Formats: sequence, C-alpha cells, structure tokens
Amino acid sequence: MNETALKILKKINSNGFVSYLVGGYPRDLYMGRDSIDYDICTNATPKELKNIFGESVLPAEQYGSVTLMYHNTRFEITTFRKDIKYLNNRKPIEIEYIDSLEEDLKRRDFTMNTMCVDSNGILIDLLNGKEDINNKIIKTVGNADLKIYEDSLRILRAIRFATVLNFRLDDELKSAIIKYKHLLKNLSYYRKKEELDKIFSSNNSQYGIRLIRELGLDEELELKNLDKLKPTTYLIGIWAQLGCEDKYSFNNTEKESIKSIKDLMKKDILNYNSLYNYGLYICTIASEIRGIDKKLVTERYNSLYIHNIRDIKVEAKEICDLLNRKPGKFLKEIFRDLEYKVVNKLLENDKDSLKKYILDNYQ
Repeated sequence: MNETALKILKKINSNGFVSYLVGGYPRDLYMGRDSIDYDICTNATPKELKNIFGESVLPAEQYGSVTLMYHNTRFEITTFRKDIKYLNNRKPIEIEYIDSLEEDLKRRDFTMNTMCVDSNGILIDLLNGKEDINNKIIKTVGNADLKIYEDSLRILRAIRFATVLNFRLDDELKSAIIKYKHLLKNLSYYRKKEELDKIFSSNNSQYGIRLIRELGLDEELELKNLDKLKPTTYLIGIWAQLGCEDKYSFNNTEKESIKSIKDLMKKDILNYNSLYNYGLYICTIASEIRGIDKKLVTERYNSLYIHNIRDIKVEAKEICDLLNRKPGKFLKEIFRDLEYKVVNKLLENDKDSLKKYILDNYQ
C-alpha cells in the first residue's frame, strides 16, 4: 500500500469527511500490479479540501476536482457527484454534489474501476468489480449505450484496458461501441493518440489492433493500412505505417523519425550508405517492418568504419598542411569524398591511407 496515499485519506477523514482511493490503484492492487494512478474520491468539496491542505492544492479544476501535490506525488481528488449533463459526448458540464460513495461510483466507466481502498487499506467492492476482474471481462457500470454515448473516449479506454490486461469486452459494451463509434470523430486527436499510444506500445498490441479492426474503428480513427500493419517493438514504427501523421499530433522528433522510416522503406536497409545515413535506430525499426533480422542489421552497422563524419581520422589542419593551402570551401568537398569512400569501405579509415588518398587526388 502507498503510505502517502493513506495519510491523505486519514487527514481528510480527521476533518470530518470520508475518502477513498478509487479506480486504477485499487484495481491494480487487487490484480497484484504496480500502480501510480492515485485518484481519491471524497464528500469534501474543493473549497473544503483547500482548507485542509492549503497551498498544496493546485487551482481547482471544473467538475469538483482538484490536484494535490503531496510529498512530491500528484493526487487527483474528486468530490462525490452525479453527472447531470455532458457536452459533445465527452465532458460533464452540469454536476450535482452528493454524499453517497455508491452513487458516485455509478457514474464511473467500468466495473473494474469502481473498487475503493479506505484509510485502513481495506478493499471495498460495491459494484462487483472483483467478479469481472476474476472473469477477465470489461463491463460498463450500468447501461452500456448510455455510458458510451455520454463519453466517447470510453470506447478507446475499453480497447486499451482489454489490450493491456488481456481481457475481453462484454457483448453489450461491444454493441454500444459499434453503435456509437462515429462519435470518435468528435474527439481531439491528442486524446485519441494518448489512448492509441498505450494500445500500440503494449506487449499485447496485436490483440488491441484486432479489436479496433473487428469493431470497425480504424475508419473512424482515420488509421490507414491497419490491415497491413507489421508488428514492431517501437511505437513510432507503428505510426510510420498508418499514414496519419497529417492528422495526429507528433513532435518534431517523431515527425522526422516517421519521415526517415518511410524514406528508408524504399531503399536497401543493409546498404552501407543507408545504415550510415539513417542510423541504427531508424534502420532497426525499418528492418522489423520489412522482416529483416535485427541482429544482421546491428552487425552490419557495427562493421562500418565510421558512424559520423567526425570519426574520420584526419583533421582539417592536417589536410591544409598536406596540400599547403589555407582553409577554404575545398575542405568540405574533401571530407564528403572521404566520408563516402570510408563508409563504403573503398578506403581505410587510418591516417596514412587518408593522407595518401588526399595527396593522390587533391595535390
């Protein structure tokens, strides 16, 4: 048990309220999994939490939630509530504070996420979360159609949980997902990518991809080529095959990697120039997609005489002295020539060989 979390619960309780760890942490605790998912529910309002924890509570968010930084750990604390009205099938815009733990749990997404832990470390299960975990099944809390219609992100959360935990989806949940899958187009690409990243990076990613295809979500998610997707241990290797970098948000490094992988896929990966110009990381990803033995790629990459132009064993000053010339643009031409020759093993990367070549060709 996380002792810091229990201290927070006891502090809230000592001020006349009730509080529980809820959601991911109790679920993972029951399953024997590590967790850093610290969500707390309580009948204390954000204003009352501010009075209890002072400046440790960050500015209150909407919908009765606050963030608490406590002993360098982040906790999300939410007041017991009912969600009355949702906006754009995603966010509650009208809520009602309540004083019942069970009613608060009923607004949550899946039964396995409704277990709680109290300040004594006792696991509480009011909505049969344990039973569904034991049966390895994901069910919504209450009516599946209503839960998916309220918040369409739950579609991807269901796929993600099924993938990571290797659980199956309840038939009613599957039907609701198919019925309301069109709502995925209203979700931000940022939130969709967050969930897809977790699905694609899972050790069980092939199951998640099968579920996406089985439920017909690939079109709604604008994921091209999902039926031709080749497994890769690198997340960016998955995205490079899906042809959606113009839709989803990627940072500059990710964009460059995707472009390089796609470029390299048109070339001979084991060619010395390819290995040198694209580097081992990109070449390894491309080799996985192409079904080339990664060990062979690594061995061939390691056999290169140089991995960077700076590895060439002659310096600019030495070239100038050798040719009795002042520094100038000619140095760039010589270094590029040496780089090509050394990379392709047409020239040894030792000082004597390099100097002889320079004298023979640039004297």
